[in-house]
Amino acid sequence: MQTFSYKTESDIVKDEGRNRFSRDTDILSSGSGKVVTGTVLGKLTNGGKFKPLAPDATDGTQIAAAIILQHADATAVDQEVVNLKRRAQVVLQNLVWPGAITAAQKQTALDQLAALGIIARMGV
Repeated sequence: MQTFSYKTESDIVKDEGRNRFSRDTDILSSGSGKVVTGTVLGKLTNGGKFKPLAPDATDGTQIAAAIILQHADATAVDQEVVNLKRRAQVVLQNLVWPGAITAAQKQTALDQLAALGIIARMGV
């Protein structure tokens, strides 16, 4: 994971469903480390917990499934977090990606988010 300046959810989300329809409370899996707002997450096939996107993985985390909306430290224990999971517009340049992600992998992840109704656009 790369080092980033801390962002807030308003730096990420530009539009979402009424009454926070776009958000869910989920579990960030132990071993994820320190995760910052805007990190694209994958969902573990076994257990349904979330971890930062890992495009080369085979455990479910290779598929973009959410964007975390808070800072969390899941280095040693699971953490309850708020994730953006549907019907929203987000600021593309403020999303946080794995350090070694390729342009093709990023586009695949953006397509996976779009399938959930999360559209990433350049913006401020």
